[in-house]
Amino acid sequence: MAPAPSHARSADEPDTEPLPASEDEWRDRLTPEQYQVLRRKGTEAPWSGALLDVHDPGLFRCAGCGTALFRTDDKFDSGSGWPSFTRALADGVVAEHEDRSLGMRRTEINCVRCGGHLGHVFPDGPKPTGLRYCVNSLSLQFEPSSSA
Repeated sequence: MAPAPSHARSADEPDTEPLPASEDEWRDRLTPEQYQVLRRKGTEAPWSGALLDVHDPGLFRCAGCGTALFRTDDKFDSGSGWPSFTRALADGVVAEHEDRSLGMRRTEINCVRCGGHLGHVFPDGPKPTGLRYCVNSLSLQFEPSSSA
């Protein structure tokens, strides 16, 4: 099944589409692989993501709800095997939570609107932020910039 969004939105246009209320509705909305990452906090295999090598101008939106999260201008090759960004698109679109799973202490990142698991943020990125938002391709949809 193809996930949201139902129409293209500008980065600052809020998404008003209702979110699923139950896990069964999320399963209907997402592919099994997206469900595993976004709702069950899974991780896709490194170097396997469809968006790893996408460098065209555009936005990366949450595959669960369509919220604009990152832009290509902030994407870089971290060598980690997952799409990496130096910052989120705007303050407040990504939530951070302590993650102590797998015997590690990390900072998990989630979409603020739908709570979908995106990946983790690490303090080992390049300037200017020094951050590396390490994101699963399955948690994102790419929206190319329209050419004028």
